[in-house]
Amino acid sequence: MGFDERIGQPVRVGLVGTGFVAKARAAAFMAEDRAQVVAVWGHRVETAHTFAQTHTIPTVCPTWQDLVAHAAIDLVVVCNINCDHGPVVQAALMAGKAVVVEYPLALCPDEAQRAIALAQQQNLLLHVEHIELFGGLHQAMMAHLPQVGTPHYVRYATTVPQNPVPQKWTFCVEQFGFPLVAALSRVHRLTNLFGAVDEVFCQIQYDDRTAVDFTGYFKQCRCTAQLRFANGVIAEVLYAKGEQTWRSQRWMEVEGDRGALTFDREVGTLITTAGETPIEVGSRRGLFAKDTASVLDALFEGKPLYVTPAESLYALQVATAAATSAQTGRSVRVEAPYPKLVHR
Repeated sequence: MGFDERIGQPVRVGLVGTGFVAKARAAAFMAEDRAQVVAVWGHRVETAHTFAQTHTIPTVCPTWQDLVAHAAIDLVVVCNINCDHGPVVQAALMAGKAVVVEYPLALCPDEAQRAIALAQQQNLLLHVEHIELFGGLHQAMMAHLPQVGTPHYVRYATTVPQNPVPQKWTFCVEQFGFPLVAALSRVHRLTNLFGAVDEVFCQIQYDDRTAVDFTGYFKQCRCTAQLRFANGVIAEVLYAKGEQTWRSQRWMEVEGDRGALTFDREVGTLITTAGETPIEVGSRRGLFAKDTASVLDALFEGKPLYVTPAESLYALQVATAAATSAQTGRSVRVEAPYPKLVHR
């Protein structure tokens, strides 16, 4: 959905959440003449009031339900805990609001599909943020991927040591979601680069137990998945965090028939028979500002967004197949159709 003549400038924004992403969103909207943040809701009342004072937001809503129903709001920006994304998005769309939501759109594909269908029925903008596509690593990967020839193998690892682990939603299975669903950009980056996934095999550990029925809070999570793409690429994905993760890493490599690409955080290297060549990797700063500007461009100028809800849904369907594999101990076929991409 593009230009919406029902929304005037500045667009009136309501924020659901007061965490890191909400702060980044508030700063991005405050820097835009085309937007004004008029209301916020937070899980803790005191935190919400402090947030409102810091960012000069006039209204603190008592519940998120009050915020999405607020007559003075045009655009609801959802950046609270993962398990609440689906219900808040659904309610906001039902209230006639445009919606921006941090990934995942929902914790299950069915709920995500219902939200997408509702946005289409209501002719409302629904944008699922995937700022990893703007990031320096992804841009460098796209620019240099042709130099490795036909890609055959990918390894992507994100590990975060944290000791002690806080008792917060990001370490709670029910609130955070299955790791590859919650950290959906790990899957989405790969489907954006390499296309449709045929099959997934996945294993999960919580607190040193291979327990797929684990519930509640955890101190350690390890999730490994192997994705077999329709074009023959095999990708291995590792996501780990907690008290028994001992090394922080953000590593990605691609091997092809003419060379390889490696990225160790912001250090990129192209490896061929001619030797190793450093690759410039852009900064990760300012990504929320870019995403926010693209949303406003879509609302006021009808410009297409850099990612569609269907693309995010497909990544969610692949991640959900990984969760099913971890639960059953078997490889799972991905039957969902691959969407048309707007950004590659």
